[in-house]
Amino acid sequence: MSNSDMEITEANIDSFGIEVILPEEGKTAPRCPHGPTLLFEKVDNGGNKGRRFYACSACRDRKDCGFFQWEDEKVSKARMLAREAEMLSKRPLFTQQECCSRFLQFASLPFIEKKFCEDCQILLLPAELSAHSAHRTTMVTTAQLRRPSILLRPLDNKKSNAQYLFTDRSAHFLLDTLAGLGYKKVLCVGTPRLQELIKLRNLEPMKSLLLDIDFRYAQFYSQDEFCHYNMFNHHFFGGEASRAVLDAFLTEADGEQVVMVADPPFGGLVKPLANSFALISQTWRKLRNSGDSNIDIPIIWIFPYFFEPRILECLPGLTMLDYQVDYDNHPLYKHGKTGRRQSPVRLFTNILPKHVVLPREEGYRFCSMCQRYVCSLNKHCTKCNLCPSKDGREWKHCSACGKCVKPSWSHCTSCGRCALPDHPCRQGDGGNGCFSCGSLEHQRKACPLRDMRRKNSFGSKAKSLGKKASHYLAKPGAKKKSEAANRAKKRAAHAL
Repeated sequence: MSNSDMEITEANIDSFGIEVILPEEGKTAPRCPHGPTLLFEKVDNGGNKGRRFYACSACRDRKDCGFFQWEDEKVSKARMLAREAEMLSKRPLFTQQECCSRFLQFASLPFIEKKFCEDCQILLLPAELSAHSAHRTTMVTTAQLRRPSILLRPLDNKKSNAQYLFTDRSAHFLLDTLAGLGYKKVLCVGTPRLQELIKLRNLEPMKSLLLDIDFRYAQFYSQDEFCHYNMFNHHFFGGEASRAVLDAFLTEADGEQVVMVADPPFGGLVKPLANSFALISQTWRKLRNSGDSNIDIPIIWIFPYFFEPRILECLPGLTMLDYQVDYDNHPLYKHGKTGRRQSPVRLFTNILPKHVVLPREEGYRFCSMCQRYVCSLNKHCTKCNLCPSKDGREWKHCSACGKCVKPSWSHCTSCGRCALPDHPCRQGDGGNGCFSCGSLEHQRKACPLRDMRRKNSFGSKAKSLGKKASHYLAKPGAKKKSEAANRAKKRAAHAL
Protein backbone atom coordinates (compact mmCIF):
# COMPACT_ATOMS: atom_id res chain seq x y z
CA MET A 1 0.00 0.00 0.00
CA SER A 2 1.12 3.51 -0.72
CA ASN A 3 -0.27 5.54 2.16
CA SER A 4 0.32 9.25 2.46
CA ASP A 5 0.16 10.81 5.90
CA MET A 6 -1.44 8.06 7.97
CA GLU A 7 -1.93 10.43 10.92
CA ILE A 8 -4.97 12.13 9.36
CA THR A 9 -7.69 12.40 12.02
CA GLU A 10 -11.43 12.94 12.21
CA ALA A 11 -10.81 16.50 13.35
CA ASN A 12 -9.20 17.72 10.14
CA ILE A 13 -10.55 15.67 7.23
CA ASP A 14 -13.18 18.35 6.58
CA SER A 15 -10.94 21.34 7.25
CA PHE A 16 -9.29 21.50 3.84
CA GLY A 17 -10.80 24.26 1.71
CA ILE A 18 -9.82 22.65 -1.58
CA GLU A 19 -12.29 20.78 -3.76
CA VAL A 20 -11.43 18.63 -6.74
CA ILE A 21 -13.46 19.00 -9.95
CA LEU A 22 -13.76 15.71 -11.80
CA PRO A 23 -12.66 15.81 -15.45
CA GLU A 24 -15.36 16.57 -17.98
CA GLU A 25 -15.75 14.39 -21.05
CA GLY A 26 -13.84 15.80 -23.99
CA LYS A 27 -11.83 18.21 -21.84
CA THR A 28 -8.08 17.61 -21.71
CA ALA A 29 -6.13 18.48 -18.59
CA PRO A 30 -2.46 19.53 -18.73
CA ARG A 31 0.05 16.85 -17.74
CA CYS A 32 2.80 16.53 -15.18
CA PRO A 33 5.20 13.58 -14.66
CA HIS A 34 2.34 11.77 -12.86
CA GLY A 35 -0.08 11.97 -15.77
CA PRO A 36 -3.08 14.26 -16.30
CA THR A 37 -3.43 16.83 -13.53
CA LEU A 38 -6.58 17.41 -11.51
CA LEU A 39 -8.66 20.58 -11.46
CA PHE A 40 -9.05 22.18 -8.02
CA GLU A 41 -10.87 25.15 -6.59
CA LYS A 42 -10.67 26.90 -3.23
CA VAL A 43 -13.86 27.13 -1.17
CA ASP A 44 -14.02 29.41 1.87
CA ASN A 45 -16.19 29.07 4.97
CA GLY A 46 -19.02 30.97 3.34
CA GLY A 47 -19.15 28.68 0.33
CA ASN A 48 -17.56 31.27 -1.98
CA LYS A 49 -15.55 29.72 -4.75
CA GLY A 50 -12.19 30.93 -5.96
CA ARG A 51 -10.27 30.73 -9.19
CA ARG A 52 -9.74 27.18 -10.41
CA PHE A 53 -6.29 25.72 -10.98
CA TYR A 54 -4.60 22.53 -12.10
CA ALA A 55 -2.16 20.66 -9.84
CA CYS A 56 -0.60 17.22 -9.58
CA SER A 57 -3.03 14.38 -8.88
CA ALA A 58 -0.58 12.26 -6.88
CA CYS A 59 1.51 14.72 -4.82
CA ARG A 60 0.01 16.95 -2.17
CA ASP A 61 3.14 19.07 -1.72
CA ARG A 62 4.63 21.23 -4.46
CA LYS A 63 8.11 20.20 -3.31
CA ASP A 64 7.35 16.75 -4.71
CA CYS A 65 5.69 17.96 -7.89
CA GLY A 66 5.74 21.69 -8.61
CA PHE A 67 3.09 21.69 -11.34
CA PHE A 68 0.64 24.59 -11.08
CA GLN A 69 -1.52 26.24 -13.72
CA TRP A 70 -4.64 28.40 -13.57
CA GLU A 71 -7.56 26.89 -15.46
CA ASP A 72 -7.87 29.92 -17.75
CA GLU A 73 -4.13 30.54 -18.08
CA LYS A 74 -2.44 30.65 -21.49
CA VAL A 75 0.85 28.72 -21.37
CA SER A 76 3.78 29.87 -23.49
CA LYS A 77 5.55 27.52 -25.86
CA ALA A 78 8.77 27.85 -23.84
CA ARG A 79 6.98 26.74 -20.70
CA MET A 80 5.42 23.79 -22.54
CA LEU A 81 8.84 22.70 -23.78
CA ALA A 82 10.24 22.98 -20.24
CA ARG A 83 7.44 20.76 -18.96
CA GLU A 84 8.08 18.16 -21.63
CA ALA A 85 11.78 18.16 -20.76
CA GLU A 86 10.97 17.66 -17.07
CA MET A 87 8.62 14.76 -17.80
CA LEU A 88 11.26 13.17 -20.01
CA SER A 89 13.90 13.51 -17.27
CA LYS A 90 11.65 11.78 -14.74
CA ARG A 91 10.87 8.74 -16.85
CA PRO A 92 12.05 5.41 -15.40
CA LEU A 93 15.55 4.28 -16.37
CA PHE A 94 14.15 1.24 -18.17
CA THR A 95 10.90 0.52 -19.99
CA GLN A 96 8.64 -2.17 -18.60
CA GLN A 97 9.59 -4.49 -21.46
CA GLU A 98 13.26 -3.96 -20.66
CA CYS A 99 12.57 -4.68 -16.98
CA CYS A 100 11.00 -8.01 -17.88
CA SER A 101 13.97 -8.95 -20.06
CA ARG A 102 16.41 -7.93 -17.32
CA PHE A 103 14.57 -10.04 -14.74
CA LEU A 104 14.87 -13.16 -16.88
CA GLN A 105 18.61 -12.54 -17.22
CA PHE A 106 18.95 -11.84 -13.51
CA ALA A 107 17.03 -14.97 -12.48
CA SER A 108 19.39 -17.17 -14.54
CA LEU A 109 22.53 -15.83 -12.79
CA PRO A 110 24.36 -17.88 -10.16
CA PHE A 111 23.62 -16.72 -6.60
CA ILE A 112 27.06 -15.09 -6.17
CA GLU A 113 26.32 -12.73 -9.09
CA LYS A 114 22.80 -11.69 -8.03
CA LYS A 115 23.23 -8.17 -6.67
CA PHE A 116 20.79 -5.43 -5.74
CA CYS A 117 21.75 -1.74 -5.51
CA GLU A 118 20.18 -0.35 -2.35
CA ASP A 119 20.92 3.24 -3.39
CA CYS A 120 19.36 2.97 -6.86
CA GLN A 121 16.79 0.31 -5.87
CA ILE A 122 17.44 -1.80 -8.96
CA LEU A 123 18.55 -5.33 -9.75
CA LEU A 124 22.06 -5.30 -11.20
CA LEU A 125 23.37 -7.34 -14.10
CA PRO A 126 27.10 -8.28 -14.01
CA ALA A 127 28.08 -5.67 -16.61
CA GLU A 128 26.57 -2.91 -14.43
CA LEU A 129 28.43 -3.67 -11.19
CA SER A 130 31.36 -1.36 -11.90
CA ALA A 131 29.05 1.63 -12.41
CA HIS A 132 27.59 0.99 -8.94
CA SER A 133 30.87 0.19 -7.19
CA ALA A 134 30.52 3.19 -4.85
CA HIS A 135 26.94 2.28 -3.94
CA ARG A 136 25.59 -0.03 -1.28
CA THR A 137 24.87 -3.41 -2.82
CA THR A 138 23.57 -6.64 -1.35
CA MET A 139 23.13 -10.26 -2.40
CA VAL A 140 19.63 -11.31 -3.49
CA THR A 141 18.13 -14.68 -2.62
CA THR A 142 15.37 -16.46 -4.52
CA ALA A 143 13.05 -15.85 -1.58
CA GLN A 144 13.68 -12.10 -1.77
CA LEU A 145 12.92 -12.07 -5.47
CA ARG A 146 9.54 -13.56 -4.65
CA ARG A 147 8.89 -10.89 -1.99
CA PRO A 148 9.90 -7.57 -3.57
CA SER A 149 7.98 -5.56 -0.96
CA ILE A 150 10.57 -6.71 1.59
CA LEU A 151 13.57 -6.21 -0.69
CA LEU A 152 12.56 -2.70 -1.80
CA ARG A 153 12.93 0.21 0.61
CA PRO A 154 9.48 1.62 1.46
CA LEU A 155 8.93 5.16 0.21
CA ASP A 156 8.69 7.42 3.23
CA ASN A 157 7.60 10.87 2.11
CA LYS A 158 4.37 11.30 4.06
CA LYS A 159 3.25 14.19 1.85
CA SER A 160 3.29 12.21 -1.37
CA ASN A 161 3.92 8.49 -1.44
CA ALA A 162 4.78 6.95 1.94
CA GLN A 163 4.26 3.21 1.77
CA TYR A 164 2.79 1.09 4.53
CA LEU A 165 2.50 -2.62 3.82
CA PHE A 166 -0.02 -5.17 5.09
CA THR A 167 1.09 -7.44 7.90
CA ASP A 168 0.99 -11.12 7.03
CA ARG A 169 -2.09 -11.38 9.27
CA SER A 170 -4.09 -8.92 7.18
CA ALA A 171 -2.76 -10.14 3.83
CA HIS A 172 -3.56 -13.79 4.62
CA PHE A 173 -7.03 -12.84 5.88
CA LEU A 174 -7.81 -11.00 2.65
CA LEU A 175 -6.53 -13.82 0.47
CA ASP A 176 -8.31 -16.54 2.45
CA THR A 177 -11.55 -14.55 2.29
CA LEU A 178 -11.33 -14.00 -1.47
CA ALA A 179 -10.42 -17.63 -2.14
CA GLY A 180 -13.30 -18.79 0.08
CA LEU A 181 -15.73 -16.61 -1.88
CA GLY A 182 -14.62 -18.25 -5.13
CA TYR A 183 -12.83 -15.37 -6.83
CA LYS A 184 -10.27 -16.49 -9.41
CA LYS A 185 -8.82 -13.09 -10.39
CA VAL A 186 -7.69 -10.40 -7.95
CA LEU A 187 -7.05 -6.89 -9.26
CA CYS A 188 -4.55 -5.47 -6.75
CA VAL A 189 -4.72 -1.66 -6.84
CA GLY A 190 -1.87 -0.37 -4.68
CA THR A 191 -1.58 -3.68 -2.79
CA PRO A 192 1.84 -5.16 -3.69
CA ARG A 193 1.96 -7.40 -0.62
CA LEU A 194 -1.33 -9.07 -1.55
CA GLN A 195 -0.03 -9.56 -5.09
CA GLU A 196 3.11 -11.34 -3.95
CA LEU A 197 1.22 -13.47 -1.43
CA ILE A 198 -1.08 -14.73 -4.19
CA LYS A 199 1.97 -15.79 -6.19
CA LEU A 200 3.70 -17.26 -3.11
CA ARG A 201 0.79 -19.43 -2.08
CA ASN A 202 0.16 -20.46 -5.68
CA LEU A 203 -3.57 -20.96 -5.20
CA GLU A 204 -4.42 -22.37 -8.61
CA PRO A 205 -6.14 -21.17 -10.64
CA MET A 206 -6.08 -17.75 -8.89
CA LYS A 207 -4.44 -14.94 -10.90
CA SER A 208 -3.54 -11.39 -9.97
CA LEU A 209 -2.67 -8.09 -11.63
CA LEU A 210 -0.95 -5.27 -9.71
CA LEU A 211 -1.74 -1.65 -10.62
CA ASP A 212 0.70 0.62 -8.78
CA ILE A 213 2.39 3.99 -9.17
CA ASP A 214 5.67 2.55 -7.83
CA PHE A 215 7.45 1.53 -11.02
CA ARG A 216 10.12 -0.39 -9.08
CA TYR A 217 7.77 -3.37 -9.01
CA ALA A 218 8.06 -3.68 -12.79
CA GLN A 219 11.45 -5.31 -12.16
CA PHE A 220 9.82 -8.38 -10.61
CA TYR A 221 6.68 -9.06 -12.64
CA SER A 222 5.76 -9.82 -16.22
CA GLN A 223 3.80 -7.34 -18.33
CA ASP A 224 0.66 -9.38 -17.64
CA GLU A 225 1.18 -9.07 -13.87
CA PHE A 226 2.01 -5.38 -13.41
CA CYS A 227 0.83 -2.06 -14.84
CA HIS A 228 2.33 1.32 -13.93
CA TYR A 229 -0.81 3.16 -12.82
CA ASN A 230 -1.94 6.32 -11.02
CA MET A 231 -5.20 5.64 -9.20
CA PHE A 232 -5.95 9.34 -8.64
CA ASN A 233 -6.47 10.08 -12.33
CA HIS A 234 -6.96 6.58 -13.79
CA HIS A 235 -3.78 7.05 -15.80
CA PHE A 236 -1.84 4.15 -17.33
CA PHE A 237 1.77 5.21 -17.95
CA GLY A 238 2.07 2.36 -20.45
CA GLY A 239 -0.78 3.75 -22.57
CA GLU A 240 -3.04 1.51 -24.60
CA ALA A 241 -0.82 -1.53 -24.10
CA SER A 242 -1.45 -1.38 -20.35
CA ARG A 243 -5.14 -0.75 -20.85
CA ALA A 244 -5.28 -3.87 -23.01
CA VAL A 245 -3.66 -5.84 -20.18
CA LEU A 246 -6.36 -4.62 -17.79
CA ASP A 247 -9.14 -5.42 -20.28
CA ALA A 248 -7.82 -8.96 -20.71
CA PHE A 249 -7.63 -9.41 -16.95
CA LEU A 250 -11.16 -8.08 -16.36
CA THR A 251 -12.61 -10.45 -18.94
CA GLU A 252 -14.24 -13.26 -16.98
CA ALA A 253 -13.61 -16.19 -19.33
CA ASP A 254 -14.51 -19.70 -18.14
CA GLY A 255 -16.29 -18.35 -15.09
CA GLU A 256 -13.21 -16.63 -13.65
CA GLN A 257 -14.78 -14.11 -11.29
CA VAL A 258 -12.87 -10.85 -10.75
CA VAL A 259 -12.59 -8.88 -7.51
CA MET A 260 -10.77 -5.56 -6.96
CA VAL A 261 -8.83 -4.82 -3.76
CA ALA A 262 -7.65 -1.21 -3.41
CA ASP A 263 -5.48 0.32 -0.69
CA PRO A 264 -5.10 4.01 -1.63
CA PRO A 265 -3.03 6.71 0.07
CA PHE A 266 -5.00 7.94 3.07
CA GLY A 267 -3.88 11.52 2.40
CA GLY A 268 -5.54 11.45 -0.99
CA LEU A 269 -8.95 12.81 -1.95
CA VAL A 270 -11.84 10.37 -1.95
CA LYS A 271 -13.65 11.79 -4.97
CA PRO A 272 -10.95 11.14 -7.63
CA LEU A 273 -10.24 7.71 -6.14
CA ALA A 274 -13.92 6.77 -6.32
CA ASN A 275 -14.05 8.06 -9.89
CA SER A 276 -11.12 5.84 -10.92
CA PHE A 277 -12.67 2.78 -9.27
CA ALA A 278 -15.98 3.55 -10.99
CA LEU A 279 -14.19 3.72 -14.36
CA ILE A 280 -12.60 0.31 -13.73
CA SER A 281 -16.04 -1.02 -12.82
CA GLN A 282 -17.47 0.50 -16.00
CA THR A 283 -14.83 -1.28 -18.10
CA TRP A 284 -15.55 -4.56 -16.31
CA ARG A 285 -19.28 -4.10 -16.91
CA LYS A 286 -18.80 -3.51 -20.65
CA LEU A 287 -16.64 -6.60 -21.01
CA ARG A 288 -19.34 -8.72 -19.35
CA ASN A 289 -21.88 -7.81 -22.05
CA SER A 290 -24.63 -8.55 -19.56
CA GLY A 291 -26.64 -5.44 -20.31
CA ASP A 292 -27.09 -4.78 -16.58
CA SER A 293 -25.92 -1.22 -15.98
CA ASN A 294 -26.59 -1.41 -12.24
CA ILE A 295 -24.05 -4.09 -11.39
CA ASP A 296 -20.57 -3.09 -10.20
CA ILE A 297 -17.34 -5.00 -9.97
CA PRO A 298 -16.88 -6.64 -6.53
CA ILE A 299 -14.58 -4.33 -4.59
CA ILE A 300 -12.81 -4.08 -1.25
CA TRP A 301 -11.64 -0.52 -0.61
CA ILE A 302 -9.30 -0.25 2.39
CA PHE A 303 -9.50 3.12 4.13
CA PRO A 304 -9.89 4.70 7.62
CA TYR A 305 -13.37 4.42 9.15
CA PHE A 306 -13.75 8.20 9.57
CA PHE A 307 -13.88 8.60 5.78
CA GLU A 308 -17.08 6.54 5.67
CA PRO A 309 -19.44 9.49 4.90
CA ARG A 310 -17.29 10.61 1.96
CA ILE A 311 -16.89 7.11 0.56
CA LEU A 312 -20.61 6.38 0.78
CA GLU A 313 -21.37 9.74 -0.82
CA CYS A 314 -19.32 8.70 -3.85
CA LEU A 315 -20.05 4.96 -3.86
CA PRO A 316 -23.30 4.39 -1.92
CA GLY A 317 -23.31 0.67 -2.67
CA LEU A 318 -20.42 0.01 -0.24
CA THR A 319 -20.69 -1.14 3.38
CA MET A 320 -18.03 -0.66 6.04
CA LEU A 321 -16.95 -3.80 7.91
CA ASP A 322 -15.42 -3.95 11.39
CA TYR A 323 -12.24 -5.79 10.40
CA GLN A 324 -9.13 -3.84 11.46
CA VAL A 325 -6.37 -3.82 8.84
CA ASP A 326 -2.86 -3.38 10.23
CA TYR A 327 0.53 -2.60 8.71
CA ASP A 328 4.04 -3.94 9.19
CA ASN A 329 5.96 -0.68 9.10
CA HIS A 330 3.58 1.68 10.85
CA PRO A 331 4.39 2.39 14.53
CA LEU A 332 0.79 2.87 15.70
CA TYR A 333 -1.66 0.99 13.52
CA LYS A 334 -1.15 -2.50 14.88
CA HIS A 335 -3.69 -5.20 15.64
CA GLY A 336 -4.40 -5.77 19.32
CA LYS A 337 -3.97 -2.18 20.45
CA THR A 338 -6.94 -0.65 22.21
CA GLY A 339 -8.75 2.69 22.25
CA ARG A 340 -7.53 5.31 19.83
CA ARG A 341 -4.23 3.49 19.31
CA GLN A 342 -5.85 0.62 17.47
CA SER A 343 -5.87 0.62 13.70
CA PRO A 344 -8.66 2.82 12.26
CA VAL A 345 -8.35 1.14 8.86
CA ARG A 346 -11.40 -0.80 7.68
CA LEU A 347 -12.82 -2.63 4.68
CA PHE A 348 -15.45 -0.96 2.50
CA THR A 349 -17.10 -3.47 0.19
CA ASN A 350 -20.11 -4.21 -1.99
CA ILE A 351 -19.76 -7.92 -1.23
CA LEU A 352 -22.66 -9.05 0.97
CA PRO A 353 -21.37 -8.39 4.54
CA LYS A 354 -22.53 -11.73 5.94
CA HIS A 355 -20.33 -13.52 3.42
CA VAL A 356 -17.16 -11.83 4.72
CA VAL A 357 -16.42 -14.02 7.73
CA LEU A 358 -14.28 -12.22 10.31
CA PRO A 359 -12.07 -14.44 12.54
CA ARG A 360 -13.64 -15.31 15.89
CA GLU A 361 -10.20 -15.88 17.43
CA GLU A 362 -9.49 -12.17 16.90
CA GLY A 363 -12.61 -11.06 18.75
CA TYR A 364 -15.24 -10.82 16.02
CA ARG A 365 -18.75 -12.22 16.28
CA PHE A 366 -21.77 -12.57 14.00
CA CYS A 367 -24.75 -10.29 14.65
CA SER A 368 -27.87 -12.09 13.46
CA MET A 369 -29.90 -8.86 13.45
CA CYS A 370 -27.36 -6.87 11.38
CA GLN A 371 -26.43 -9.95 9.33
CA ARG A 372 -22.75 -9.17 9.48
CA TYR A 373 -19.66 -9.87 11.57
CA VAL A 374 -18.75 -7.18 14.07
CA CYS A 375 -16.15 -6.46 16.76
CA SER A 376 -16.96 -8.10 20.09
CA LEU A 377 -17.35 -4.68 21.76
CA ASN A 378 -19.72 -3.48 19.06
CA LYS A 379 -22.96 -4.23 20.91
CA HIS A 380 -26.24 -4.22 19.01
CA CYS A 381 -28.48 -1.28 19.95
CA THR A 382 -32.18 -2.19 19.89
CA LYS A 383 -33.16 1.48 19.67
CA CYS A 384 -30.95 2.20 16.65
CA ASN A 385 -31.41 -1.37 15.37
CA LEU A 386 -27.75 -1.70 14.42
CA CYS A 387 -24.29 -2.34 15.80
CA PRO A 388 -23.22 1.32 15.89
CA SER A 389 -19.52 1.36 16.81
CA LYS A 390 -17.09 2.58 14.18
CA ASP A 391 -13.84 2.62 16.13
CA GLY A 392 -13.80 -0.74 17.95
CA ARG A 393 -15.03 0.66 21.29
CA GLU A 394 -18.44 0.04 22.83
CA TRP A 395 -20.68 3.01 22.03
CA LYS A 396 -23.63 4.21 24.14
CA HIS A 397 -27.10 5.34 23.16
CA CYS A 398 -28.15 8.95 23.77
CA SER A 399 -31.93 9.26 24.03
CA ALA A 400 -31.81 13.03 23.51
CA CYS A 401 -29.86 12.69 20.25
CA GLY A 402 -31.72 9.55 19.24
CA LYS A 403 -28.53 7.73 18.25
CA CYS A 404 -25.47 5.99 19.64
CA VAL A 405 -22.33 8.02 20.29
CA LYS A 406 -18.73 7.44 21.35
CA PRO A 407 -18.20 6.42 24.98
CA SER A 408 -16.12 9.54 25.68
CA TRP A 409 -18.96 11.86 24.61
CA SER A 410 -21.76 13.26 26.77
CA HIS A 411 -24.89 15.19 25.92
CA CYS A 412 -24.60 18.99 26.05
CA THR A 413 -27.91 20.74 26.66
CA SER A 414 -26.48 24.07 25.42
CA CYS A 415 -25.45 22.64 22.05
CA GLY A 416 -28.30 20.16 21.88
CA ARG A 417 -25.97 17.33 20.89
CA CYS A 418 -23.34 14.97 22.23
CA ALA A 419 -19.70 16.03 22.26
CA LEU A 420 -16.50 15.74 24.26
CA PRO A 421 -16.89 17.06 27.83
CA ASP A 422 -14.37 19.85 27.24
CA HIS A 423 -15.85 21.00 23.93
CA PRO A 424 -16.46 24.75 23.42
CA CYS A 425 -20.22 25.38 23.56
CA ARG A 426 -21.40 27.17 20.45
CA GLN A 427 -25.16 27.01 21.21
CA GLY A 428 -26.03 25.97 17.72
CA ASP A 429 -24.27 28.71 15.74
CA GLY A 430 -22.91 26.13 13.35
CA GLY A 431 -19.22 26.77 13.95
CA ASN A 432 -18.50 23.09 14.43
CA GLY A 433 -20.84 21.82 11.75
CA CYS A 434 -21.66 22.73 8.18
CA PHE A 435 -20.20 25.96 6.82
CA SER A 436 -23.00 26.17 4.23
CA CYS A 437 -26.22 25.72 6.21
CA GLY A 438 -25.06 25.79 9.85
CA SER A 439 -26.27 22.29 10.73
CA LEU A 440 -24.33 20.52 13.49
CA GLU A 441 -25.28 17.12 12.10
CA HIS A 442 -22.99 17.14 9.07
CA GLN A 443 -20.03 18.89 7.42
CA ARG A 444 -20.13 21.02 4.28
CA LYS A 445 -19.13 18.06 2.11
CA ALA A 446 -22.34 16.21 3.03
CA CYS A 447 -24.68 19.23 2.99
CA PRO A 448 -28.00 18.45 1.21
CA LEU A 449 -28.19 22.11 0.11
CA ARG A 450 -24.74 21.97 -1.47
CA ASP A 451 -25.89 21.38 -5.05
CA MET A 452 -28.64 23.98 -4.74
CA ARG A 453 -26.18 26.62 -3.52
CA ARG A 454 -23.80 25.75 -6.32
CA LYS A 455 -26.54 26.33 -8.93
CA ASN A 456 -27.58 29.63 -7.35
CA SER A 457 -24.03 30.94 -7.36
CA PHE A 458 -23.20 29.67 -10.84
CA GLY A 459 -23.27 33.12 -12.38
CA SER A 460 -21.53 34.94 -9.57
CA LYS A 461 -18.04 36.29 -9.95
CA ALA A 462 -15.44 33.94 -8.46
CA LYS A 463 -13.08 35.35 -5.90
CA SER A 464 -9.43 35.09 -6.84
CA LEU A 465 -7.24 32.79 -4.75
CA GLY A 466 -4.25 35.11 -4.95
CA LYS A 467 -0.59 34.25 -5.29
CA LYS A 468 -0.63 31.69 -2.48
CA ALA A 469 -3.19 29.41 -4.14
CA SER A 470 -0.48 27.15 -5.49
CA HIS A 471 0.52 26.25 -1.93
CA TYR A 472 -2.90 25.18 -0.64
CA LEU A 473 -2.40 21.57 -1.63
CA ALA A 474 0.40 21.22 0.90
CA LYS A 475 -2.02 21.57 3.82
CA PRO A 476 -2.63 17.82 4.39
CA GLY A 477 1.10 17.43 5.10
CA ALA A 478 1.17 20.15 7.74
CA LYS A 479 1.46 19.37 11.46
CA LYS A 480 -1.90 18.07 12.67
CA LYS A 481 -3.75 20.12 15.26
CA SER A 482 -5.96 18.61 17.92
CA GLU A 483 -9.72 18.82 17.57
CA ALA A 484 -9.92 21.29 20.44
CA ALA A 485 -7.25 23.52 18.90
CA ASN A 486 -9.09 23.60 15.58
CA ARG A 487 -12.31 24.59 17.26
CA ALA A 488 -10.57 27.26 19.34
CA LYS A 489 -9.14 28.79 16.18
CA LYS A 490 -12.59 28.88 14.56
CA ARG A 491 -14.05 30.41 17.71
CA ALA A 492 -11.44 33.18 17.71
CA ALA A 493 -12.08 33.93 14.06
CA HIS A 494 -15.82 34.05 14.70
CA ALA A 495 -15.31 36.52 17.54
CA LEU A 496 -13.50 38.88 15.19
